[in-house]
Amino acid sequence: MKVEGQCHCGAIVYEAQVESGTMAICHCADCQMQSGSVFRVNIPAPAGSFRIVKGTPKTYLKVADSGARRLHAFCGHCGGPVYSSAVENPQSYSLRVGALKQRHELGGPVRQIWAKRRFHWLPPLDDVETFEGQP
Repeated sequence: MKVEGQCHCGAIVYEAQVESGTMAICHCADCQMQSGSVFRVNIPAPAGSFRIVKGTPKTYLKVADSGARRLHAFCGHCGGPVYSSAVENPQSYSLRVGALKQRHELGGPVRQIWAKRRFHWLPPLDDVETFEGQP
């Protein structure tokens, strides 16, 4: 399915191909802090299908406690998140679902990770594959 996304102010516009049924939720502390919310929802897009149509995102290199390195892209004007990816030669881009025009047509999440950090007041998602940490 072709998706189109943009940051909040429209300075960054992009498109990609994604597969319905691949959306995931991450409850880790980093995703909570970077989204300013209680979790982040992502969908993968193969690198060959991802294309920035307008603008140039700013990037932030996040280094996890494990040493894993991940590039996070966002708008330098409004701060809207765009994607994350491997630092070099990404095979895919993890698109932020809330920034996609087609977000309501993508179905629901099929898995959630770092569930041990899920806020206790969030109800569990019974039909979603759940991992306590990083699978």
